[in-house]
Amino acid sequence: MPELPEVETVRRGLEPVMSGQLIAEARVNRPDLRWPLPPRMAERLTGQRVLGLRRRSKYILADLGGGETLLIHLGMSGRMLISGAMIGGFVHDHPAPAKHDHVVLTMETGARVTFNDARRFGAMDLMPTEAAEAHPLLAALGPEPLGNAFDEAYLVARLAGRRTPLKAALLDQRVVAGLGNIYVCEVLFRAGLAPDRLAGSLSEPRIAGLVPIIREVLSEAIAAGGSSLRDYRQADGELGYFQHTFRVYGREGLPCVTPGCGGTIGRIVQSGRSSFHCPLCQR
Repeated sequence: MPELPEVETVRRGLEPVMSGQLIAEARVNRPDLRWPLPPRMAERLTGQRVLGLRRRSKYILADLGGGETLLIHLGMSGRMLISGAMIGGFVHDHPAPAKHDHVVLTMETGARVTFNDARRFGAMDLMPTEAAEAHPLLAALGPEPLGNAFDEAYLVARLAGRRTPLKAALLDQRVVAGLGNIYVCEVLFRAGLAPDRLAGSLSEPRIAGLVPIIREVLSEAIAAGGSSLRDYRQADGELGYFQHTFRVYGREGLPCVTPGCGGTIGRIVQSGRSSFHCPLCQR
């Protein structure tokens, strides 16, 4: 599933095509994705001007001139693809309609934004902009890891005394929004912390030290356009390439990249998810 860097990359790709532009026509090709789509969705989107695009955790939010906000969640295989607009020095022609093109937005400029989702685990919803933060998918989210509210004092307070594996604590969206399996594995490797260590067993300095590492890993991943492992594509259809710099994720059985370590990357399963780590470097 796309994590924060992938969603932020898609948002940045959509922004020059959608922000400030009118949706000339919205076409909705099915009544549901993961959940039912909002009633009269095509009618409510058509003729609306996109005031701006923002991201909350793994959700893209498009604020509309009529006072509503379009929530977009990519799910496992969702893609927001742009055609008929200049992107990176190239214009991608409109492709022929595809089987899994579920929502198509044609902008006043002639550009087209298509939500394609083969597995239909994605979601879209419309809500009043003034009440967006109270939406059931957003209300319980913790602070953004790249925002000012996520700092050392906050994380120390949230992890103090928790008898939860450290990886599970960082994946808890109520603690910090947007972190997923890939990036927590990479963060814990850089921090030298085992994924199954109890969060509450860490000293305050070690908890505080996670904050700059989290920001560092996410910032590097965003700069690389995210990680493409299966279905993820940027808005222009290109792959992300942060996966080429993974230090532990997906490297089970390979040598640890830490100079002089001599260890081998291992894998354990926590709550049904694979945790990749170096047993020698991470304790």
